[in-house]
Amino acid sequence: MRPENEMHPLVESDFLGATTTARFTNPQTEFSALRNGCGIYDLGFRAWISLTGGDRVRWMNGMVTNNIRDLAIGHGVYAFLLNPQGRILGDMYVYNQGERLIVETDRSQVEKIIATFDHYIIMDDVEVANISDKQTALGVAGPNARAIVNKAGIEVPNLEPLQMITPQCNCDCDCVGCTVIRDQDAAQESYEIWLAPQDVYKTWETLIAAGATPIGSEALEMQRIVAGIPLYGVDIRERDLPQETEQTRALNFNKGCYVGQEIVERIRSRGNVHRKFTGFVAEGSAPIAAGEKIVSGEKEVGEITSVALVGAASGQQTVALGYIRREVGVPGREVMIGSVKATVVQLPLEGIATGRAENLLSQPSVA
Repeated sequence: MRPENEMHPLVESDFLGATTTARFTNPQTEFSALRNGCGIYDLGFRAWISLTGGDRVRWMNGMVTNNIRDLAIGHGVYAFLLNPQGRILGDMYVYNQGERLIVETDRSQVEKIIATFDHYIIMDDVEVANISDKQTALGVAGPNARAIVNKAGIEVPNLEPLQMITPQCNCDCDCVGCTVIRDQDAAQESYEIWLAPQDVYKTWETLIAAGATPIGSEALEMQRIVAGIPLYGVDIRERDLPQETEQTRALNFNKGCYVGQEIVERIRSRGNVHRKFTGFVAEGSAPIAAGEKIVSGEKEVGEITSVALVGAASGQQTVALGYIRREVGVPGREVMIGSVKATVVQLPLEGIATGRAENLLSQPSVA
């Protein structure tokens, strides 16, 4: 999004099915902007699917794990798409725009999700269209996010999580129009700005002029891991069950039948699953990698799925996400990850997210 210069050459990488900028300056500096100021980032790795037709709400309610039937216009929900065995085929946000539903997911998932949708449309009045070439998005996050967006002339009121509006704009970007959505994370104020691809650069420049810091995908990954948000294809795999992911925000138990619902309900009625998704923290730059096994009492009890090295008030710390057996995954318990001693922590990792990382490792150990 910014011309390369000699001091800070842009580094590009493949991220969730799209080529994006990995870093603009230093990832730790960019991460600091996300937690203490305001960062702006390209969401070109996201994809959008339009659902139209008279049966769209009823049909979609029977496809995903959350309640689409009662979804108010201008609001969204997070949901899983399951196979009949209750395994997770994909994750997405579903928004009600009145005459259509919009499904937002990663580009890396969109082909499988559309193929699954097409498989289940038989006699239903539902039209599925990939509109990712007509729409893209920018993200703005941090404690100063709304102030920066308003300063740029995009007038955004206080929104509920996953509420969308078409804002009044007095900005210099002279765009045709945009949609602003507040993200679901209530602890970390962040917004998506949906707009046409040809309007991205001028909106980007307007928000930077208002005080936002450009953020690459490496700092975004750090922020995601600290926030404890699992990524499909990395932390959530097709072999995983919904309750293992700890993403209760994706589940509604009062909505009626959907694909895979019988398995989800059986787990709820008969007791918890054996594994849980949680966080881990180790001091310093610890040699922890995704795929490493977690050991407690000389027994293998889990595996790591995501890792990041972040700077915090107490110095650098290695934070990780992964799955662990429920009886072991108690906050404060010490485990071994490879040759590294780590502590189980509750998600999200609030201490690091607010610059008070020392609080995470001061929890009493659980024997």
